[in-house]
Amino acid sequence: MKADNFINKEGWPQNEGVEPRDNAGALSNPAASESGKDDSERKAERLLEEIVSRENLNLAYKRVKANGGSHGVDGMTTEELLPYLKQHGAALRQSILEGVYTPQAVRRVEIPKPDGGTRQLGIPTVVDRLIQQATAQTLNSVFDKCFSANSYGFRPGKSAHMAIKAARSHIEAGGRWVVDLDLEKFFDHVNHDKLMSLVARKVTDKRVLKLIRKYLESGVLMKGIKVNNEEGTPQGGPLSPLLANIMLDELDKELESRGHKFCRYADDCNIYVASMKAGARVMEGITRYIENDLKLKVNRKKSAVDRPIRRKFLGFSFYITKGKARNFVHFKSIQRFKEKVREITSGSNGRGMEWRRDKLTRLITGWVNYFRIADMKYNARELDGWIRRRIRMCYWKQWKKIRTKRDKLVRLGLDTSKAREYANIRRGAWNIAGSIVLKQTLTNECLEKLGFPSLSKRLSLAVEL
Repeated sequence: MKADNFINKEGWPQNEGVEPRDNAGALSNPAASESGKDDSERKAERLLEEIVSRENLNLAYKRVKANGGSHGVDGMTTEELLPYLKQHGAALRQSILEGVYTPQAVRRVEIPKPDGGTRQLGIPTVVDRLIQQATAQTLNSVFDKCFSANSYGFRPGKSAHMAIKAARSHIEAGGRWVVDLDLEKFFDHVNHDKLMSLVARKVTDKRVLKLIRKYLESGVLMKGIKVNNEEGTPQGGPLSPLLANIMLDELDKELESRGHKFCRYADDCNIYVASMKAGARVMEGITRYIENDLKLKVNRKKSAVDRPIRRKFLGFSFYITKGKARNFVHFKSIQRFKEKVREITSGSNGRGMEWRRDKLTRLITGWVNYFRIADMKYNARELDGWIRRRIRMCYWKQWKKIRTKRDKLVRLGLDTSKAREYANIRRGAWNIAGSIVLKQTLTNECLEKLGFPSLSKRLSLAVEL
């Protein structure tokens, strides 16, 4: 049995879809002439059936499985999801339709933020991730078509690169100052009543509204104790990005009504204005709107009116040359990249060189793919030299014994006397890694043959958008 067809085969009624057939006659729709409702109204009232249709759930399963991720409070992994659904899928689907399904609390996880501090994530169970994903897929078709064109985060057909290109256009059009808004712990402070009222504008199926409310109020497991959450939408579940866009679409519409040029990616919003004075006025007015109308908080310490070259948007900063806006990698993004390289090449992680090579390859490939639209040739050359030195340091530490160091250097082409001399040097590994001897033995070409990637070469192969 193929995993992507599990709902058709086992654990789920084979003939149940958006329109249940013979064995679900009680759920069938009355004819339009009998109900006085057209097809669109009936479909809107039966949105839950669409969410739990076999096609939608199969697609949701594929995405949850592909995304992987950590387990929730019940310890179930994505690998264990399919066997569970084979046995309990039909009962799970029925409990959702009857409105008696209760989501489990999310598992609290803290991850470090690039600019310091930590970000709190709420990891739902894999079963809840499946249901949330199925719900998000269906609701996305309802809401996304009404979202602002200036919203780029977590939307089909939109990307961070598109947001950066739009920001460049706004700067070239005269927006030489930016109002950089930082929403304080946005995902933790979303007002449930305000959010549900916005969802209810387009979702008339009260069962779906009830299910979403349950997820908002499912609580967080902290040190074995369940803590109820009266506000916020835990960041980490598939439904959270869509709910964030529904909430912040109100901000988009307000900015559009005021005639502002802006780009928003999730809770990261930049507004482009012609002067600092205009920026100060916009900052004051929009802050008042966000806090009074949306019941959210603006972080005044991190928000600012400044030149785009001094601010960070999605990891980039901007500058003007010959009337054209260009962007470069913000120094904090480079710092974060170097931190990840240090973790991979740390001598204390007990990993082998093959593991380091594979990790570095994935990191560098992803980093180049994202930042390729920036002016970063100089950064790439500088980072390449530093990364190679880290790799040489790892090899030197791995060799450990004097005899091993001597033999390795000889095999790499160094004469025996010189190899013996260097093998006995008692300087630190980082110092030796920068020496001319290791550069002439563990050459750049040698490291490439061993499979270690060159950031500069990856960048030259990437197609600039």
